[in-house]
Amino acid sequence: MSVILIVVAVLAVVVVLAVVAALVVSQRRRRLGLVAGPPRAAMPEVLVTEVAQRPTLESPSLEQRLGSSRGVFERLRSLAGVGALGTDQLDVVEEVLLRSDVGVATTQVVLDELRANGAPEGVAATVRQVLLESLTADRSVASHADAGRVPVWLFVGVNGVGKTTTIGKLAHRLVSEGRSVVLAAGDTFRAAAADQLEQWAQRTGADIVRAAAGADPGSVVHDALGRAAARGADIVLADTAGRRANSTNLLDELSKVRRVADRDPGQVVETFMVLDATTGQNALSQAREFLAAATVTGIVLTKLDGTARGGIVVAIERELGIPVKFVGVGEGVEDLVAFDPVAFVDSLLAA
Repeated sequence: MSVILIVVAVLAVVVVLAVVAALVVSQRRRRLGLVAGPPRAAMPEVLVTEVAQRPTLESPSLEQRLGSSRGVFERLRSLAGVGALGTDQLDVVEEVLLRSDVGVATTQVVLDELRANGAPEGVAATVRQVLLESLTADRSVASHADAGRVPVWLFVGVNGVGKTTTIGKLAHRLVSEGRSVVLAAGDTFRAAAADQLEQWAQRTGADIVRAAAGADPGSVVHDALGRAAARGADIVLADTAGRRANSTNLLDELSKVRRVADRDPGQVVETFMVLDATTGQNALSQAREFLAAATVTGIVLTKLDGTARGGIVVAIERELGIPVKFVGVGEGVEDLVAFDPVAFVDSLLAA
């Protein structure tokens, strides 16, 4: 009886070991892919007819940034006439130039040139020549004052043109060049302006002087000059109000701020008027209002990439006699660039 039990026990052990071995082998085969799993759906047949271009990290060219303005000049660039031009062709030139806000005066100069001498090298070449002859002003930017004084850049312009952002971007440019910058938050009648300028100071590493809302703008500029002189800063960038909340005349306020900024230890070396290119001829009206209160030395034209009125650059210089020194061609911190007339005109007229 005991022998039978022993045999049964041995057989049970053998069976268990066999089952275990079978399970182990099965798992190994599954891991090695030797056991077919459930059937998979057939892969769809894909026909590649065009290879997508790999994206680039390069910045857009000026021609691409000024696409709206360039689009307006498309009809002018397509004119194939050389020599004498017909009435229809001259009408196209006139329409294009006026739509781009080049201005009546410059448009008339172009038309007179085409009527008198034709377009021996093509219409676009003649227009290019006249536009460049209208953009010959000195565009140098002063950043040094007399010995012992702190240079000041003063910024004027109505609210909404991008004045505070312009100051921040120029601060970034100066700090990147290794200069120490103090920002004066002189637009004390708009709390958001001081807050925005403080954000730019933190972002660029510039110093900033600000005061409570409604404080005297002149005192803010005075304190900024004092700090700049005490710390040996290289330059002060001073914001000003674009409007007043009370009855005090804004232009009188700007005149006062300029006198303070130009008083020892400060010296105003540039007064920039910031204009919005998208407003077209209205920008000229704004500019004339400020000229009496501030001796403007240069124009900063913002949002040039977002308008079809790029010709306003020409109108500003011809009618105001003030050079455009910087233009905004995008929202990035590097997209405020020194104005280059040749690059600008070629971006509009090059085929």
